[in-house]
Amino acid sequence: MLNKDKNIVTLVNHLKASGFVFRGSEIYGGLANTWDYGPLGALLKDNIEAIWKKYFIQQEKNNFLLDSKILMNPQVWVTSGHVVNFNDPLIENLENGKRYRADKLIEQIDSSIVAETLTFAEMKEFLDKNLHEYEGSKTRWSEVRKFNLMFETKQGVTEESKSKIYLRPETTQGIMVNFKNVQRSMRAKLPLGIGQVGKSFRNEVTPGNFIFRTREFEQMELEVFCHPQQADQIFDYYIEKAILFTKKLGLSEQNTRLRKHDPKELSHYSSATSDVEYLFPFGWGELFGIANRTNYDLSAHQKATGENLEYLDPITNEKFIPYVIEPSMGLDRLMFAILIEAYDEEKIDDDTRLVLRFSKELAPYKVAILPLVKKLNEKASEIFQMLLDKGISVTYDETASIGKRYRRQDAIGTPCCITVDFDTLEDNTITIRDRDTMQQKRIKIDEILEYI
Repeated sequence: MLNKDKNIVTLVNHLKASGFVFRGSEIYGGLANTWDYGPLGALLKDNIEAIWKKYFIQQEKNNFLLDSKILMNPQVWVTSGHVVNFNDPLIENLENGKRYRADKLIEQIDSSIVAETLTFAEMKEFLDKNLHEYEGSKTRWSEVRKFNLMFETKQGVTEESKSKIYLRPETTQGIMVNFKNVQRSMRAKLPLGIGQVGKSFRNEVTPGNFIFRTREFEQMELEVFCHPQQADQIFDYYIEKAILFTKKLGLSEQNTRLRKHDPKELSHYSSATSDVEYLFPFGWGELFGIANRTNYDLSAHQKATGENLEYLDPITNEKFIPYVIEPSMGLDRLMFAILIEAYDEEKIDDDTRLVLRFSKELAPYKVAILPLVKKLNEKASEIFQMLLDKGISVTYDETASIGKRYRRQDAIGTPCCITVDFDTLEDNTITIRDRDTMQQKRIKIDEILEYI
C-alpha cells in the first residue's frame, strides 16, 4: 500500500480505537493540536527511544547521556540567539482574521520554492499574486511579520518577585551549558558526544497534520564536540548513520530522501545542514536534521558568562573551542512516519485485513498469548508469565473467536500469536502464527524464546 493511498483520518481513528493515541483533554472538548499516547503508543514511543539510545549512544565509544531540565536561566536563550532569531514569518488573512505561516503557504502552492530564502516582502508579493482564495475565504493579505516561537512563563513566589523565563524550544542548550561538566566528569577526549531525550515547546503559528507538528513535542538530540578540522568528516559520518537509522526503523528508501539546505535557509548557528525527509501522505516533511553548528554556541556562552569553554588537547597541548555536529530528531514525527509506513490494508477474499507491520524491535507487544478456550487459561497463563519473566513484552487475549483475536493482534502490530489448545496439555506444544505471512507452526513450549 503506497503512502499516497493512506488516509490520515482513517489511521488516526484506528490509532485511537486501538489505544495508540488519544486527543488531549478530550472529555473537556480537547485542546487544539494536543495528543496523548495511550498504552500502545507509550510502548511504541519507548521502543523508538530505546533504539535511538542504543544506536547513537551505547554503540559509540565516547557518547554519553544527559538529562537537563526544561526550565533554564533565561539568559541562556538570549545568548543562544533564540530570543532574537527564533521566529516564523506570520501573515494574516484580513478577510477572516486567520493567521498562517507565509513560507508554508508558498510551498503548498509551489513545492519547488524554498520559501525560507525569500524576504518578507517577496513572500507577501507571491501570495498576493497566487493565492486569492484559501480555506473557503477570499484573501487580503497583511504584511508579513516575525512571530517568536518561545513560550514565556513566570517564576517566583510573589507577583513582585516573578521573573520571565521560557519553556525550552530545544534540548540542545542544556547540553551546551553542561559540556565542561560532562567532559571533566567522564574524563572524555574529543570527539565527545552528549545526547538526551526530552520535551521541547514551540508556539507554532500553524501546528497540524496530527503529531507531525505540535506545540509540545519530544526531541532526541546528540551534540558531538570535536576539533574544527574533524567537523566535516563527523558531519558526513552522522548523515550516513542517520540514513541507516531510518532503515533500522523500517522506513523504506522510496519514502525517504536527503535534502541539503540552501545557504540562505541555514539557521543562524549553522554552516551546513542536511535534512532526512519522509514522504507523508500530505507530502515531504522533515524527520530530522544534521547540522554543523560550528563553535557558535560555546563561543557565545563563553563570552556571556566568562567561563572558559575551551578544550585542551592532551597530546598537542592545543587549546580551542570545539565545533559541534548535531543530529536532531523529533520523536513524535518519527513515530508518525513509522505508523504510516507500518499501516497496511490487505484484501483477503471479500474481507480486508488491517495490519501494522512493525519490526519485532518496534512492536509494542512482541507476542500475544491466546488460549483457545477459557478452560486453558491456567496453562496459557504459565506461558504468559514465563515470557514476562524473560523481559518480553507480551499481551493476553481470551475473548472472541480465535480468528477475531488474530485480526486484533494484526491491527496493533503484534508479530507472533501463540495459541494454547488441548494438545498443549498433552505434549507441551503450541501453535505459533506469524503476523505477516499468517503461516502457523507447531513448536515445543521450550522453543518459544528461540523462535521469537
